[in-house]
Amino acid sequence: MERIRVRSGAFPYDVVVGRGAWRALKSFPVGNYSSIFVLTEGGLWKRWGETFCRESGLRNPGLVLIPSGERSKALRMVERVASGLLSQGADRRSLLIAMGGGVVGDLGGFVASTYMRGIDYVQVPTTVVAQVDSAIGGKTAVDVGAMKNLIGTFYPPRLVLAEPLVLASLGERTFRSGLYEVLKHAILAGPRFFALMEKSLDSLRPQNGRLLAPILARAARVKVEVVSRDEREGNLRRVLNLGHTIGHALEEATRYRRFLHGEAVGWGMMGSFRIGARLGLLKPAEENRMVRLIRRVGPLPPIKDLEAEKILALLPRDKKAVSGNLHWVIVVRIGKVRIVSDVPTEVVRAALEDLKHGSAEHRAAN
Repeated sequence: MERIRVRSGAFPYDVVVGRGAWRALKSFPVGNYSSIFVLTEGGLWKRWGETFCRESGLRNPGLVLIPSGERSKALRMVERVASGLLSQGADRRSLLIAMGGGVVGDLGGFVASTYMRGIDYVQVPTTVVAQVDSAIGGKTAVDVGAMKNLIGTFYPPRLVLAEPLVLASLGERTFRSGLYEVLKHAILAGPRFFALMEKSLDSLRPQNGRLLAPILARAARVKVEVVSRDEREGNLRRVLNLGHTIGHALEEATRYRRFLHGEAVGWGMMGSFRIGARLGLLKPAEENRMVRLIRRVGPLPPIKDLEAEKILALLPRDKKAVSGNLHWVIVVRIGKVRIVSDVPTEVVRAALEDLKHGSAEHRAAN
């Protein structure tokens, strides 16, 4: 079990990763709070609630349940959760524990940041994506219509508890989706982490906590190092958006029904590699190596039927665009990226066509 310190402008907090992480709540000052509530999904609580309470030492916390899925990340659900907290007596000195994947974490953080003008919360991420990425850094948000994460806040948690045991109940596809985010962090971190992923990827399984825990901790450390230096998404934190510009457009183009988030990011990373290669910034050998590893994770949902023009039209809607100007995270080599804001539309269009017709995969296979 590793404890990683996050330096936040509001207060420092720990990310605890590894077997036994839930037990760290026993040393957290829960006695300082008037009441404790858990926000989670019904199925998840049925499977893990008893274990969580036993390991964390919590006794009969208040419970607020939401439906699973992206549709719960909405303003109507914020009102529903806030009303549920109020009806159970939550006040300004209450603690909210967000136990779940990215949807629960983002929603829970947003509710905590706004309920009675802000209460403390703890993240208990239960998916790979949440454990290495979304639960760390204090970004909270809900969707508005088709626009993902349009309304949100920067509001750090008091503690993050990433227990790999809970990943054992993940479906294979959901688990693989999280691995794309781990690979993103490996690309950002550099050759040593990337080589480790090349070596160990085929052995990573939801039930193999012993091998998985150090990988998760290493990936989480990448996120912690970035957000500790750039908490509110300035230039440095933009590197974490590798693959997300195209990825978010793919999600929106398919109404969030075809891709899991990590799968869209997997496609998005390969798209950014193509842009980098067409700009002459990324060498073919580096591109091939990264594409091969992404492809080893497993099959990705198809994109051949998606029109490049439709994807292009959605790109400026990315919430990180300023005056329609996109900031592309372009890999120069493993461990080094560059933020490029003046990529010609023709280059992006050509890269999308390459992606659709398998040009990157063909090169990576040879």
